[in-house]
Amino acid sequence: MSTREEISEELLVEEEAVNQNEIVLFNDDVNTFEHVIDTLVSVCDHTSEQAEQCSLIVHYNGKCTVKTGEFKDLKPRCTRLLQAGLNAEIV
Repeated sequence: MSTREEISEELLVEEEAVNQNEIVLFNDDVNTFEHVIDTLVSVCDHTSEQAEQCSLIVHYNGKCTVKTGEFKDLKPRCTRLLQAGLNAEIV
């Protein structure tokens, strides 16, 4: 086995070891597009365009993954989304 192959295998093992979770935002009939967009920008570090696209996906599909990462990073973000009146959960 060449050195290059050994390095590639080591990287793949490290990537698999990191558990990735997602914050899923669900549609509701209460919040305005503006509120959802502003909240995604401030809580999830989205750009305005990204937040707008997510809000449209949520509106038309009923849900959208708005942030991916480790649970310890997502938990406070999800809490802030819930405190803002949005319907979200970590999966």
